Amino acid sequence: MDLVSMTTLAQQAAPSGREMLFNMVPLLLVFVVFYFLLIAPARKRQKTLQAMLDNLKRGDDVITAGGIYGEVQAVEEGRVILRIADNVKVRVAKSAITGLQQPMEKESNS
Repeated sequence: MDLVSMTTLAQQAAPSGREMLFNMVPLLLVFVVFYFLLIAPARKRQKTLQAMLDNLKRGDDVITAGGIYGEVQAVEEGRVILRIADNVKVRVAKSAITGLQQPMEKESNS
């Protein structure tokens, strides 16, 4: 092969700018879909949880990551003291609290 035919083959194999753009579009679309389906909702949940942890107060009923239900007795720097039974208090990290316990509906016997 001579130099001219090799140069011609190289130019044919190299994609133009428009072709490169069209090749990148599916990759960009996948990133956008992942962002809106996975990343954005996770960030929203994280902000909601952080707001809940910042607003914890005495008397709130909470659930820990270990599945322990308790009532907040005191909020300290980075820690919470929970009452889990009569005369039983435990100190847990704020980050171990996963949510507020939903108030149980009282059954009426009427």
